[in-house]
Amino acid sequence: MTKTTTAPLLGTRALNRATLDRQLLLRRSPLTAGAAVAHLLGLQAQNVKPPYYALAARLDGFAPEQLSGLMADREVVRIVTMRSTIHTHTADDCLTLRPLVQPARDRELTNFRKGLAGVDLDRLAALARELVEAGPHTMKQLREALLVEWPDADPQALGVAARCRLPLVQVTPRGLWGQSGQVALTTAERWLGRSAEPAPAPDATVLRYLAAFGPASVKDMQTWAGLTRLRDAFERLRPRLVTFWDESGVELFDLPDAPRPDPETSAPPRFLPEFDNLLLSHADRTRVVPKEYRGRSWQGNQAYCTLLVDGFLAGLWRLEGDCLVIEPFGTLTNTQRDEVAAEGERMLGVMHPGAAYDIRFGTVVRR
Repeated sequence: MTKTTTAPLLGTRALNRATLDRQLLLRRSPLTAGAAVAHLLGLQAQNVKPPYYALAARLDGFAPEQLSGLMADREVVRIVTMRSTIHTHTADDCLTLRPLVQPARDRELTNFRKGLAGVDLDRLAALARELVEAGPHTMKQLREALLVEWPDADPQALGVAARCRLPLVQVTPRGLWGQSGQVALTTAERWLGRSAEPAPAPDATVLRYLAAFGPASVKDMQTWAGLTRLRDAFERLRPRLVTFWDESGVELFDLPDAPRPDPETSAPPRFLPEFDNLLLSHADRTRVVPKEYRGRSWQGNQAYCTLLVDGFLAGLWRLEGDCLVIEPFGTLTNTQRDEVAAEGERMLGVMHPGAAYDIRFGTVVRR
């Protein structure tokens, strides 16, 4: 698309502050846990604890039992959706967003063609549904049952096929705060007691994505959703949207009345969990991740909990015994160290009330 001079430029700090505001990270929100999960279109949940820490960073008055109670009551669920990763979604979003991203799950199966040679995928989906709706199955149990029908198939591929073809949710107690439980699966329809909605047109989700992650480009949303060919939806919505350009000349779309704070607005420190969607939901992540720190929040398959200072990725953190260890990427000023320590104390008080933790600043991380 040819760049025009009518749309204004949004610099990196302006994008940062706008995104932090939409992500409830510029100031803590009074939203309930359920309303926040809905607004954010779900929370990354590859592990059990990250959704709880994600809300602790964003909500005023949050306690882990709030999200855990919603999960126990089946008002939120854990299911594979965007980018083929596990998310915590509201029940409504589970039944709509999963059908929306189904084309990506179908494409994922092409990577396992060899292991699925001779497997009738419709038959597999029907059999897997029958199995898990009769009673929750672990993935190991499901693979073993499917191998009886297709003994020459690759077991892992059979499990992936079941996960891709069916909306499988993780049943509780998996995901509950302070409890343990292996991953056991059933269908969203069985767990929630209602049918999935037909796959929606993406337009409504585009608007919701912009409300939570905007201003954003078409590629940004495609990165978040793991989908392709969303340009048409943006073009249909163009008359209802406003546009900007970023510093690289990429066109950004936004809701006309969405907040776009002054770039110099103060952004307090925030402790985020590993794989927080703030860091994963744009094709160009420089609005949050400085170029010099790209790739430093994970190593191989290991992702680290991250620290924001002045709105940008600035280091890592971890709980090590009875100590909160903070490892900045660069040198923090005395004021910044005090603010980070205060936010760390607040986070610990929310997530681990009554427990005594020391706070230690570790050696500057150079990965």
